[in-house]
This record gives sequence, C-alpha cells and structure tokens, in this order.
Amino acid sequence: MTKLIDQALERATDTKAIVTGRGVVDRTGDVFTSTFGDAAACILVADENTWAAAGEQVKASLEAAGVKLLEPYIFPGTPTLYAGYENVEKLREHLQGVDAIACSIAAGTLNDITKLASGELGRAYMNVCTAASMDGYAAYGASITRDGFKITRNCPAPAALVADLDIMAAAPKRLTAIGYGDLIEKIPAGADWLVADELGSEAVRENVWDLVQPPLMDALNDPEGLAAGDPEAIGRLAEELILSGLAMQAMQSSRPASGAGHNFSHQWEMEGHGLNWEPPLSHGNKVGLGTVASSAVYDLLADLDVASVDPAKRAAEWLTPEQNDERVAALQPIPAIRDAALAQSRDKYVPVEQAAARVQLIKDHWANVLERVAPQVVPASEIADMLRRVGAPYHPVQIDIDQAKLRKTYYQSQTIRSRYTIMDALFELGLLDEVVDKLFAPGGYWAEAPVPTEGFIKPAE
Repeated sequence: MTKLIDQALERATDTKAIVTGRGVVDRTGDVFTSTFGDAAACILVADENTWAAAGEQVKASLEAAGVKLLEPYIFPGTPTLYAGYENVEKLREHLQGVDAIACSIAAGTLNDITKLASGELGRAYMNVCTAASMDGYAAYGASITRDGFKITRNCPAPAALVADLDIMAAAPKRLTAIGYGDLIEKIPAGADWLVADELGSEAVRENVWDLVQPPLMDALNDPEGLAAGDPEAIGRLAEELILSGLAMQAMQSSRPASGAGHNFSHQWEMEGHGLNWEPPLSHGNKVGLGTVASSAVYDLLADLDVASVDPAKRAAEWLTPEQNDERVAALQPIPAIRDAALAQSRDKYVPVEQAAARVQLIKDHWANVLERVAPQVVPASEIADMLRRVGAPYHPVQIDIDQAKLRKTYYQSQTIRSRYTIMDALFELGLLDEVVDKLFAPGGYWAEAPVPTEGFIKPAE
C-alpha cells in the first residue's frame, strides 16, 4: 500500500483496509477477518467471468482463514451484466435472506451492484478487484440506472478492498483501456472544479484535491505499458483509480472525479446508446470521448471575448424559469431523462433578478479562471492521442456517435447534472452557442480531427 492510500484511509469514512500489490489475493481471508471479525460469515458475489478470474483463489484464501462461506451468488457472464437497479434488487433480495457479509469479486458494474444492495440493507461489504477499469472501487455511492436515469446513488463505500495487480494485469486489455478513459477525465474535471471554486459554486477542498490531481499524470503517462499489461503501469493506474474513489468518499460526492466530460457519457448511457451491444458500450469508453469533448472547450477559452459581454443585456435576454424548462424539455425528449434533467437544471438556475450580478461576477473573475485552469488542462488533441495509444476510442465515430449527435450532446450534457462546470459558465455568459459553433466550424476541433479508419468498437451486425 502506498503512502497516499495510507494517508487517505486515515480520513476515509467507510473503508478500513486496502491491500494492493502482486499476489495479494491470498490475503483476502486475513483482510476479511480483520475487518469483520472471526465470527462473520461471507457470501461471495461474482459473475461467471470474474469468478473465472479470481473466484477459486478468493475462496481458498477465505477458507484458509477459517471464514464460514455460504453458497456463492454468481450472475451469468453473458450477456454482460448491466448496472441497472433491477440487478441491485435481485442481489438485495438474496442477501436479505442470509446472515453474511458480501465479498464481491468484481470490477465496476458488479462492485456498484453489491455496494448499493449491501447499503440498502445497512450492511458493510468488501471487494476483490478484478480489473483496473473504473474509479468507483473505494467511492461513496454507486452509479446505477433506475427508471431510465443514471446517477450516483448514496451508499457507503466498501469496508475493505483487495487489489491484486497480477489479476488486474491479466484482465482483458479493453478493461484497462476503459479504466484509462475513466481516469483521464479527472484532467478537465479538475478544471471544472477550479471554475466552480473561482465562481463561488463549490469550493475546492485541498486535502481531497491532493488525493487525485498531483499523482494523476504519472498514472496516465504510460499508455503503451498499460496496453501491454505491464504490472507496474497497471499498479499506477489502479492506485490512482482507488485514490479517486477515496477522494469521492472523503467528499461524499463524485465532484473530485467527475466533470463535464462525465456528463457526455451519462447522457449517452441514459439514452441507451450501446446498451444492446455485447459487451455493452462501456462507461469508461464514453467518458474518454467526453474528455476529448470537454477538453476541446477549454482549448477555446483564452480566445473568447468575455470582456464585451454586457451584463445588463444578458439579464434582459435571460430565460425565465418557464422558458428554461422549455429549453431543457426540448433538449431531452425521452420522458425519464427529461423529468430528471428538469430537476437538476432547476437546482442550478440563477433567477432573472440575479442574472446581471451573476454575469458581472463571471466577468470579474474570468482572468483568474483562465490563470487557474491553464496549468490543469491538456489540449484535446493530446487527450485523443493518449486514448489512441492505450487502445481506447478517441473519436466519437468509433462508438457510432455522429457529429450531429455530438453537437447536440454539448447542450444536453449541461442539463443533466446540477454540478457546476465550464459549460454552465459559458451558458450564463451567453457564449455556449459561440463555442459549440467554433468546435464544428471549419478550423474547429471537430471539423479538423482526423476520422479514424480503425478502432471501431461497435460489434458487427
């Protein structure tokens, strides 16, 4: 365990133990008993794929530690398990009938399912990580879709984690690329948090920031090593993914790890894009492309003429609550998404009588915004190249998103979360249209970005 993880555990609200390294799966039993006591029974939760990756090793370690084991609960491996609330209900119903602590053998989806099912029963759980594929291992909350809308639903983080780097390095390469896509969004997400801090929306907590941002680039700077399954590179990626989760746990929110780039992914997920593929189009792949999209926005900030924005004029054209609802409803025709987006957008709506002051505040702080985000962001073209090198999609066409849909998503993504990002600042300034137009006009990023001829991950019909 690294010093940073050790320090983070001291501030963690839920997680008591994290063991990382090569061959540490054999310590699962000892971690379980030290966390839950010698008398606690265990039920293993896996799917057929994660059981094949580590099930027998985990079982053997628990048996060697004298842990009473119940019959495992194993989901089918095909079709790929989906992070839908119906699967949470299935597992919760089963767990309700047994007196045991769940130990999931899982990556993102199954970890979140076990996390929420256990949380709804008021029980702790632990997880044995099977791939460096997402940042939610140690996170408070679970990203689950219910009634067509995906949000992070409140529930405690795992009481313990075991992350064996040999097991994670042996995972399919696509899973590592997925984790890389999830992690790389922390770059513009950090910038979004700085914007929110500067504009008085949500203050940066330095102790949480320091868990994610200082080690971030070290975890991202060897995409070729990750693609090759190098355990050292996997270790750096896994550690940073775990730290991101611990940061969310400390914050009791996903703010340290999620910004506008994640909102692109959430929009596509809630629309069901790629849900019927096998395997389904992953969250991390979509997040990586959202990272390119939001980074392209940051590329344009320094050239915007914010000084010429007239606060009084903006106030005169400010949308009333009813007009803003109409805007959101027009952007979100799917009822389940529309209803939730309306609620989220209302939470961050600035009343008309405060509009001029709000715009003036953004203008007054704009130079500071630019100064603070400049060392944080990475150009969109570099983000795309990093994704390409790790083997992840780096252009939306690779996941069957055309330019018309991508353009619309810039607007839709601003409506689905109350969390303040650069998209909200541009919307309030009345400059969002200008920025989106520039991105797709001749010379703009999406007009000039080369369209790949390979790397498409949509399965053949």
